Amino acid sequence: MKAFDLADESRMMLTRRRFFGRTASGVGVAALASLLGENVLADASAENAPGMGGALQRFHHAPKAKRVIYLFQSGAPSQQELFDHKPLLRENEGKELADFVEMTQRVTGMTAGQKSFPLAGSRYKFSRMGQSGMELGSELLPKISTLADDICLIRSLHTEAINHDPAMTFFQTGNQLPGRPSVGAWLHYGLGTLNDNLPTFISMVSRGTGRPNCQPLYDRLWGSGFLPSTYAGVKLMSVGDPVLYLSNPNGLDATARRRMLDDLAKLNQKKLDEFADPEIHTRIQQYELAYRMQTSVPELTDFSDEPQHVLDAYGPDVQKRGTYAYNCLLARRLAERDVRFVQLFHMGWDQHFTLPKQLPGQCRDVDQATAALVNDLKQRGMLEDTLVVWGGEFGRTSYCQGTLNASTYGRDHHPRCFSIWMTGAGVKPGMTYGATDDVCYNITENPVHVHDLHATMLHLLGIDHERLTYRFQGRYFRLTDVHGNVVRDILT
Repeated sequence: MKAFDLADESRMMLTRRRFFGRTASGVGVAALASLLGENVLADASAENAPGMGGALQRFHHAPKAKRVIYLFQSGAPSQQELFDHKPLLRENEGKELADFVEMTQRVTGMTAGQKSFPLAGSRYKFSRMGQSGMELGSELLPKISTLADDICLIRSLHTEAINHDPAMTFFQTGNQLPGRPSVGAWLHYGLGTLNDNLPTFISMVSRGTGRPNCQPLYDRLWGSGFLPSTYAGVKLMSVGDPVLYLSNPNGLDATARRRMLDDLAKLNQKKLDEFADPEIHTRIQQYELAYRMQTSVPELTDFSDEPQHVLDAYGPDVQKRGTYAYNCLLARRLAERDVRFVQLFHMGWDQHFTLPKQLPGQCRDVDQATAALVNDLKQRGMLEDTLVVWGGEFGRTSYCQGTLNASTYGRDHHPRCFSIWMTGAGVKPGMTYGATDDVCYNITENPVHVHDLHATMLHLLGIDHERLTYRFQGRYFRLTDVHGNVVRDILT
C-alpha cells in the first residue's frame, strides 16, 4: 500500500471517530441506549426482528431455532464405542490397518513411532434403537440411546486439525489459529440479546472422571476475538460467585453500589463520547449487566423451584455445582430465560490408553443428564425452537495406540471421520447421515466439514452464513471464512 493511501485511511478513521463520538447515532450511544432498555436497533417483538442490539435488523430467512445448547465433549469421544459400530474391527482384531486401507493419514507424534498399527474392535454392545432403528452404543450410553427417534446422528464429520487445542479452536471459532470470534460471539453480534438481565452467551465447564486433568480449556474458546469484547461469552464459575465480582464489596450496600456505578458510568460515557472506543462501551455494559445479575443469577441458580421428579431425572449429581448434570439443568433454565447460546464443555474424553477403564465412567458422567435435558426440553415444548448439539473436536483411530489387550488398548486422534449428533429446531429426527468404511478410517458417504456444521447451525437460526460479516484490518470476516455449505438433507 502506498504512503498516501495510509494517510487517507488515517484521516478516514479520525473522521469516523469524530462522527461516532459527537452524534446521537453513534454506535456507542446506540448500544448504551439499548442497554438502558431503549431498543433503537430492533423491535424484539416484531415478527422478523432478531433481538435487541444485533447487527442484523432482520433475519435473512425464517429461523427454526431461537437458541442453541452446545454440549461439547472435550477430548474427542471414541465413535467406534459409541456411535459408529464396526463389527469388522472386532472380527479382525490385531490385524494391520494397512491390510484394509491405504495409510495416507497424518498421525500424531504419539503413534508415529509405532512399528505396528493393529486394529482394535469395540468391547461394547450396540443396539438398534427406536422406530428409526438407529444403531447406537447402548451399553455405554443407555439413556442417550433412547433418544434415537429424536436425534440426527452425523457419522461423517471431518476436520483438518489433528491436535486438541487447534481442533477445539476450529470447532468454536471456525479457524485453527487463535484470534477469531467464537460461535456464540458471532450470534450475539448478529442477533443481539433477548434478555437484558442475563448474558447472551454463557459457557460452563465440568471435569469428567475419564481423564479429569487432560487438555486445558482457554478463555478464547468462548471469546470475542476481533469483535468488541461485549460479545464474549461469560463463564459461570463452579465455586464462589457464579459470575466473578457479582457480590458487593465488603461494606458496600446495594444503594451505595448503584450510586458508584452511576458516577462511573458518567465518567466512562465522557470517554466514550471523546474516543468512541467500543471497549469503553463494553466496560459500561459489563458494570450494568453485573448489577442486574445480582438479582437474576441467584434466582437462576436456585433449584428449589424444580420438582423432585425433574431433579431425579438429571441424576444424583444435579445439585452439585460444577458437575455436568448441574450444568445441564442450568442450561435448560438459561434457555427458558432466552439466553441465546449456552455452551457446556465436559472434559476427559481423551482415551489414548486404558480405554476400557476410563470410558465407562466418562459416559456415566453425561448419559443420564444429556437424555434428561433433551426430554425436559421436549416435554416443555422448548425443543421445537432449541437446537442441541453433542460432540467433540475429532474422532479416534481404529488402530490401537500402545499395547493391544482387553484392558489397556487406546485410540489416537483421527480427524478424517467422526460422529456428532443434533436434535431440536429444524433437524430431522431419527436420521442417520453419512457413512464411513468398514474400519472407520475414511468417509464413504456425505462428508460434513466443520464449516458445513457451522453454516447449518447459522441457517437454523435464520442467518445466511455468507452474509453475517465483520470488517477487520481491511477484510470482511465471517464464521465460515470462505467455506461452508448448509447440510440441507438433515433439515426438516
